[in-house]
Amino acid sequence: MLLWTVSDYPGLGTLAGCKVKGKQACTVCGKDTPFGWLKFSRKHVYLGNRKRLRPEHPYRRRRKWFDNTVEEGTVSRIQSGSDIFETLKDFRNHFGKPLEKNGKRKRKVQCEDEVISEDDEYEEDTDHWRWKKRSIVFDLPYWKEMPVRHNIDVMHVEKNVSDAIISIMMQNSKSKDGVKSRKDLEDMGIRKNLHVELNGKRTYLPHAANWLKKDEKKRFCKRLSLFRGPDGYSANIASCFSVEPPTIGGLKSHDHDVLLQNLLPVGLRGLLPDGPGIAVTRLCSFFNRLCQRVLDPEKLISLETELVETMCEMERYFPPALFDIMFHLPLHLAREARLGGPVHFRWMYPFERYMKTLKAFVKNYARPEACMAEGYLAGECIAFCLEFLQNSVPVQEKIHSNKDVETYDLILKGWPLQKATQFTLTDKERDIAHRYVLMNMAVMNPYVDMHLEELQLNDARCQRNETILWQVHAEKFAQWVKEKIPPNSEGHSKKLRWLTFGPRHTAQTFKGYIINGHRFQTDDVMRKTQNSGVTYEAFSMCRSSARDTAHKADVVTFYGVIEEIILLDYHMFQIPLFKCKWANKGHGVKEEQGFTLVNLQVNQAPYIHDPYIMASQAKQIFYAKEDDSSPWSVVMRAPPRGYHELESEEEFVAAPLTIPEIDDYGNQSSDDESFCFRDDCKEVLVVE
Repeated sequence: MLLWTVSDYPGLGTLAGCKVKGKQACTVCGKDTPFGWLKFSRKHVYLGNRKRLRPEHPYRRRRKWFDNTVEEGTVSRIQSGSDIFETLKDFRNHFGKPLEKNGKRKRKVQCEDEVISEDDEYEEDTDHWRWKKRSIVFDLPYWKEMPVRHNIDVMHVEKNVSDAIISIMMQNSKSKDGVKSRKDLEDMGIRKNLHVELNGKRTYLPHAANWLKKDEKKRFCKRLSLFRGPDGYSANIASCFSVEPPTIGGLKSHDHDVLLQNLLPVGLRGLLPDGPGIAVTRLCSFFNRLCQRVLDPEKLISLETELVETMCEMERYFPPALFDIMFHLPLHLAREARLGGPVHFRWMYPFERYMKTLKAFVKNYARPEACMAEGYLAGECIAFCLEFLQNSVPVQEKIHSNKDVETYDLILKGWPLQKATQFTLTDKERDIAHRYVLMNMAVMNPYVDMHLEELQLNDARCQRNETILWQVHAEKFAQWVKEKIPPNSEGHSKKLRWLTFGPRHTAQTFKGYIINGHRFQTDDVMRKTQNSGVTYEAFSMCRSSARDTAHKADVVTFYGVIEEIILLDYHMFQIPLFKCKWANKGHGVKEEQGFTLVNLQVNQAPYIHDPYIMASQAKQIFYAKEDDSSPWSVVMRAPPRGYHELESEEEFVAAPLTIPEIDDYGNQSSDDESFCFRDDCKEVLVVE
């Protein structure tokens, strides 16, 4: 059964049999595609996003902010597969083109009596005009009933959107904001502050609000050139950014995916003015939430509504020449995700990666297809032989680099990397580590509750004050449970008796550890990747402000980096712990513009007596530095690899970007256009 097709947008037009450029370029909207023609750029653009707003929205009445018109229209219903099937029922397919006679080509002048060509057989306003052929897949009896027949490829949409936005902000050779674009603004009668200025033979372009200044370009490129992501997160994106001069080049499709969903809002933080900055951040947040591995259909409806406002904001601050068909297609992505499921089942990445495998089979460039077929057949034969002989011949299968494997029977979970180093724990370090293990093992939860109840019954201070209760519990629990479960007890398991007895003073340290599909490494390991960042949500005593004297138990999120990876030896098993350097919750963590910033250089005194977490509790994060002079870093989180092996749904979802609210609708009676240019910059001289 053919479920749907996945291809790039020109390929989609070939498979569906319809046009993908011109007046009806959108395969979903069809004849109702909101197109416009730019006189000087000589291209079709697809604005008209205000039609999708609610009828009373303020943007509908804004003229100068958009295309100098008041929007009163609405969006038409999308054609279903049955409607298209009825439209194409009598459509005649004409494949191929007639051969031209040899000789000099002459300009064709159509006379009134001349026969109309096949391309102009139907009028533009009819349903037939956009169709080039009747697709063969409509011969399948169920095809017309499919809600999604041809998927819009998110990979190519992300790549084109990211490339276009970066090109405009950096004003490189691919920018769509040039002299022709400014003349289009003049032709439309909008944004007079951005019109071309002539001074003799010289042409100047006013500095638009969506352009970065020279020093801002350097700061933007500097931030991304310092970026180090976790293992398996992306390629080395930092190598694509140059600071002197500030240029960007060599980005691949997956680099644009990572850039658009995560890095672009962080890199632009505090650089662009609020208007275009919020518009770009909202667009990045849309793609970030759309590409999550767990999707809520109800949230996708609100996501689609938010995107319409976001695209209107983009229309307001960016030139009309930017809005080619790739900026119209995102309007339909949330609907397709609601009907077809998560994006990663319906985009081109698996096929593009497999094409690389097939191309590697080619050794004779005169016969590429034969080489691919031969290499594929050899791979299938080897896979069959391995499966046939696996019970009789020991064949070691390839292990994923971050996969949890049970190679160490003594370790409870995960496996260490590199060679171990023996060291001796002091009595204080041993007691702190052992206390943390006891209070965070699931098998000890009944004893923790029992000890808390006993303290409240026997001590009036513990009954009155929750802070004192947890302090006394932390001090006495290890000794209390050791007396409760003696080493010679026959009513408890052997593992539980050794756990309460305590670890040896001799422990092992490692430079790396793999657990839950993540690769963790200590902070002193210098690599192109950053695997030392961790976060942990703990039940801790806290207060609402510095003036508040009443402590309250609540869930608190901590951020830090790994300093040591320790294996505690409990005689018959080993438990991995991470000793971390934590950001001070009082002065080392803050929220700015929807981002969480941490400063790991602040005083560590509050965490000297509690620096450990269990390896199974750690969730991997990474930090993006502001610049070399600032101690603050932005907290970022990547989805784990090997997500199909995890048990918790929370692990499937990376932390989405915060959506800034739009509160600047402006005075409806005002035609102020000062928002569209930057008066703190000089005009740019255009060299033709």
